[in-house]
Amino acid sequence: MNADSIGETGSRIEGGRLPPLAALRCFEAAARLESFSRAADALNLTHGAVSRAVRLLEDDLGVALFERRSRRVFLTDDGRRLAKAVREGLGLIAASADGLRDRGRAGPVTLSCEPTLLMRWLIPRLPAFHRAHPGIDVHLVAAGGPVALGGAINLAIRRSDFPLAPGTRADDLFEERMGPICRADMIDRFFDRSAKVPTLRADARLLHSQSRPNAWATWCADAGTAPPAGPSQAFEHFYLSLQAAMAGLGVAMGSWHMARDDIASGVLAAPFGFTADGSRYLLLSPEATSPQIARSRDALVSWMARIN
Repeated sequence: MNADSIGETGSRIEGGRLPPLAALRCFEAAARLESFSRAADALNLTHGAVSRAVRLLEDDLGVALFERRSRRVFLTDDGRRLAKAVREGLGLIAASADGLRDRGRAGPVTLSCEPTLLMRWLIPRLPAFHRAHPGIDVHLVAAGGPVALGGAINLAIRRSDFPLAPGTRADDLFEERMGPICRADMIDRFFDRSAKVPTLRADARLLHSQSRPNAWATWCADAGTAPPAGPSQAFEHFYLSLQAAMAGLGVAMGSWHMARDDIASGVLAAPFGFTADGSRYLLLSPEATSPQIARSRDALVSWMARIN
């Protein structure tokens, strides 16, 4: 800004005519610092330029904004009213400009997520997140267990079944809830529902996962029942045991979050419901991170809280 620009004419916007913007800048600085001299130093202008800008503004508005006494200036009531409006308006403009600059510099945010949760829970819901937050571009990576954050991976969704590295922030998302699941149209093949409380049939095939080898034992201990002694089959990954249950191969130990859509659509059934297994899902991020990653993290945490 220079002194020659202060005499610019006001701009018209809907609802009225703006005073000269350069004059408003000079006025805001003088009002905030309570001195034309300090305002001039802050804006790299001369004292005379600031004084002329304020006088131009007063002439444009038809009111006195400052009371000048003994080489000092004091805001009038009209001056205080305008100072508040200008300060808030310039603050909004600055915040909006910063947001646009960040969007212009922002690249994609890479989110690592446990594969089964990614496939069966996050991906089906991600379009809704993009609609709610069109400025956040999320790239997905399927992985589980400990993760190195701050390099290629910005954020990670993990279950709380391993110690976190120093410098890792953990935002709580939701608890893990487990229960036996099977294909809905084969429920009577695997469960006896003649009694008030259903029971697994002795010949029901139990589907295990090598990535969660203790899932059945943990659930049985929590339910106060002995582990079933019937036939069994193990799969390398959790999502394979869920897929086997959907195919009718037997009864898998399933997560509510990963089975809920298929239960709602009538594909899967959970005769015993689901119980918390003591673990939780967390959104992990570096404690020291960029404003862009922090905003993406906060948006994801808030969105996941709403949909769960």
